[in-house]
Amino acid sequence: MFANRFFATASLEGPLFKRVSREERTFHFFADRIKRQNVFEEVGRVVPTALYERRQSGRFRSSFSKLFSTALASETTATPKVQGSALDPSESFLSGTNAAVLEDMYEKWMTDPSSVDPSWAQFFSNVDREVAPGEAVPFMSRALETAKSGVSLTSSSVTSQEAVLKAASDTVKIMSIIKAYRHRGHLIADLDPLKLDEELGFYKKVIPSGTKRDFEPSSYGFTEADMDREFVVNGELPGKDIRSLRDIIQTLRRSYCGTVGIEYRHILSKVEKDWIAERIEKEFPPFSVEQKRIILRDLADAELFEKFLAIKFPTSKRFGLEGAESLIPGLQALLERGSNLGIENVVIGMPHRGRLNVLANIIGSPVEKILHEFYPHDDPFGETYQGSGDVKYHLGTSNTRKLRNGKSMHFSLVANPSHLEAVDPVVVGKTRAKQYFTGDTERKRTLALLLHGDASFAGQGVVQETLEFSDLRDYTTGGTVHIVVNNQIGFTTDPRHARSSPYPTDVAKTVGMPIFHVNGDDTEAVVRCCQLAMDFRQTFGKDVIVDIFCYRRHGHNEGDQPTFTQPRMYKTIQKHPSILNIYSEKLMNEQVVSKADYQKMVKATNDGLQKAFENSKHWVPKEHDWLSSLWEGFKTEKQLSKIQPTGVEEETLKKIGTAICTVPQGFHLHHQLTRFINQRRESIESGKGIDWSTAEALAIGTLLAEGTSVRLSGQDSERGTFSQRHSVWIDQENEAVHIPLNNLGMTQARFQVCNSSLSEYGVMGFELGYSLESPNILVIWEAQFGDFSNGAQVIIDTFLAAGERKWRRQSGLTLFLPHGMEGQGPEHSSARLERFLQLCDDDPDVIPEMHTDRTRQIQLCNMQVANCSTPANFFHILRRQIHREFRKPLVLMTPKSLLRHPLCKSDLADFLPNKLFQRVISEKSNDLVADKDIRKVIFCSGKVYYDLLEARQKKEIKDIAICRIEQLAPFPFDRVSSEIGKYPNAQVIWCQEESKNMGAWFYVKPRMETTIRELEKSARPVKYVGRPPSAAPATGLPKVHEAEQSKLISEALE
Repeated sequence: MFANRFFATASLEGPLFKRVSREERTFHFFADRIKRQNVFEEVGRVVPTALYERRQSGRFRSSFSKLFSTALASETTATPKVQGSALDPSESFLSGTNAAVLEDMYEKWMTDPSSVDPSWAQFFSNVDREVAPGEAVPFMSRALETAKSGVSLTSSSVTSQEAVLKAASDTVKIMSIIKAYRHRGHLIADLDPLKLDEELGFYKKVIPSGTKRDFEPSSYGFTEADMDREFVVNGELPGKDIRSLRDIIQTLRRSYCGTVGIEYRHILSKVEKDWIAERIEKEFPPFSVEQKRIILRDLADAELFEKFLAIKFPTSKRFGLEGAESLIPGLQALLERGSNLGIENVVIGMPHRGRLNVLANIIGSPVEKILHEFYPHDDPFGETYQGSGDVKYHLGTSNTRKLRNGKSMHFSLVANPSHLEAVDPVVVGKTRAKQYFTGDTERKRTLALLLHGDASFAGQGVVQETLEFSDLRDYTTGGTVHIVVNNQIGFTTDPRHARSSPYPTDVAKTVGMPIFHVNGDDTEAVVRCCQLAMDFRQTFGKDVIVDIFCYRRHGHNEGDQPTFTQPRMYKTIQKHPSILNIYSEKLMNEQVVSKADYQKMVKATNDGLQKAFENSKHWVPKEHDWLSSLWEGFKTEKQLSKIQPTGVEEETLKKIGTAICTVPQGFHLHHQLTRFINQRRESIESGKGIDWSTAEALAIGTLLAEGTSVRLSGQDSERGTFSQRHSVWIDQENEAVHIPLNNLGMTQARFQVCNSSLSEYGVMGFELGYSLESPNILVIWEAQFGDFSNGAQVIIDTFLAAGERKWRRQSGLTLFLPHGMEGQGPEHSSARLERFLQLCDDDPDVIPEMHTDRTRQIQLCNMQVANCSTPANFFHILRRQIHREFRKPLVLMTPKSLLRHPLCKSDLADFLPNKLFQRVISEKSNDLVADKDIRKVIFCSGKVYYDLLEARQKKEIKDIAICRIEQLAPFPFDRVSSEIGKYPNAQVIWCQEESKNMGAWFYVKPRMETTIRELEKSARPVKYVGRPPSAAPATGLPKVHEAEQSKLISEALE
């Protein structure tokens, strides 16, 4: 905003110059500073014409001082209302009669830079280099504007360079003190209720021992005699513009070094920083008597609930909230404030610590229901569901309750495993889905609320992966509120051994969110921080964190002995009064509540808990506690569901095919895409040669036309890792975007295709959470290569494979995992098919009663695993995911080389209504010998089929049949039996291209043997053909790969 930049924006009238002198740059710098104050506009004038005339005529330098000084002196006599872009605070010394001194020094500097004070030399040098406004000299003196600073602007001393520098120096010191408190005041805030940071040196590695000196006036050259001197702060702090040093320090200490410490100066947005500073630097109005009583009641509910459980169930694990009870009034205040600002739905994720308390006092779950979980009991839904269940502090629920303001709020607490923080992306994904289905496009009505532990927030990488969603177009929820229950210990590990940063929340600075650290013993401060966090979220739509410093009164659980490892900490805790005691005594001292009233409150709470305890013995759980209304009517695993058709009428297929091949008028398509689209159009019109990506597009398009939304998410999913999808077209001239599947020319649902961050754990968790919200959407997560899916193993193991069994929550999440041995090396070949099959819970030794249970076999299994070999089968399995009356996760091994393989094509006839998904595809050739003369029957799955087929054709083999198992899990016993039965004299082969200890072999072997033994009543062995056992999934040497592949194909066909 200096010199040439001013010319470029025509900030002053007159011609533009490519090259200007230093004098002219300075002129424009000074003049534009004045203009930015709107001084001239305010008094109805512009910069004096004479000033420009002198400049135009070349008589600039000789008249500069007089003209500039006169202009400034005359114009700054006004006291205009500043509008628009104001003069930068650090340049406000450019006013009135100071211009004479300034010009004189500038003239000297141009002749000899060493002739002026070094600080002024630096300033003139910065102006000459066109640094940004406000950076020419840091915090330069507003104090020059008033005699209070020690320099009278109307006196002769204004012409004294020494006086100017003294005033500037003092102001710089004041501004430096303000900056120190704003940036680092949190380091000396009173945050730890136990004072452990001082006593035990918990943070000595990362907080320098001399930090406190940075906040002492003496460190800046001030003495006690200066404490009552007045300085101009002029808007830097709220309140009066002229403040004594003592008042300035007191304001800063109250704002930044009390029981709240705030980190926000790392935020890039000045608007957000100013918003925070404005709210925390002014003194908060005290809570009313009624508000304080409400806080006390919430705090009593929290503490008395934990004490009640400790008395009634002393040997049970509950992971209580003792030591952090101020969380409950904090959450109540946050939700009340959120409700007043428009929040209607809250999706909560949290660990075990304090979960039962949150269920009872925040979500409003019946206490009877919670207490019932402490009793030994059978699964109340055993006739409807089958599964393992889970411990009480992992369970989820949903509930709607009225808040104190009279408004209703719906809560969803997401069930979670013991893997800390794994639930984070699931909650964010579910929140995003709820916003989608409720039309909350501004993201102001549905909130993601995540509670964390201090050790896990700092230690678990999925936290960072989840934080990165905060400002991503396809993943943001408009701001997640994070609450860290910072009990300053991780099981038995001190913070100094658990992280390298001062706070567990430091990782959150990477995405620029404010962090409010607060002493958990100051309940009112916790409440204020939570309210402020909600205000920030609703104002800016960004994440925010409240870090509650507290403690854990017991060990990791109630039966743990913490003094083994933290003896001094727990001696301190044993002597420390409870938060309720601290706050109740405070209110009694303030005469807000009497001792009798307080005791009455305690008795009422305990009486209610005792009544709930009696009722809990006869509590009957309700199924709707687990399922939302969107899931009503969907079948459980023990309710029979009919097979649903998945084929589509030819007319509909061709109409959608035309739409996805239509280029908008005037759209500049990439020339290579033109060929791609023409080939796709030709295959649909002819009904021949439909490839994999076209089948995928038709499956998605037909679902959209039927009113079912589809979401496809993953790294590079818009184009496709292998340049096969091209679901998003980019105009080559203006980069306009066209998504064909969102322009079908008919009433349709929305297609969301999302390029994700480079994350597996976080993004798969997000999409799983998305799928939990509603059954009426096909949610797909795609790996860049299937090999990388194991980065999300926690989600796969604990949510995808076991979620329904543990928590009775169905998910239809579909995984696309590119898989196949093609010589691309050990990390670009295998989706670890064997691991997914190992997670499937169908029994290898028990064949279902297929005549009655065939349609229920998948309902009784926890998930599906398939390795399709034709585009048409891929089309049907995708549509089957939606048309069923239940939801199961689907793991699909998807192709790479088959995407363009000339034999991997389907006819449009295979997509029509008389077709279904084929779990097993029989031998298709009509050129083979009679079935009884078949020498071998080879069972395989996926890409290896085409290698076998081509080799058989090349060798003209007629006595070997090849059958493809398309759905591996649950295992198609009936179809495999039928195929084996066709060839009574054939040797049974299982052929795979994976190594023997990988792939499907150890899954299919016992099931094929059971099939032969039980259904064929024979003992024909199943022979393995494939690669030998290996530590790595594949070789990285192309020549070795080709040799291995050739050998296994030859062995299978020999």
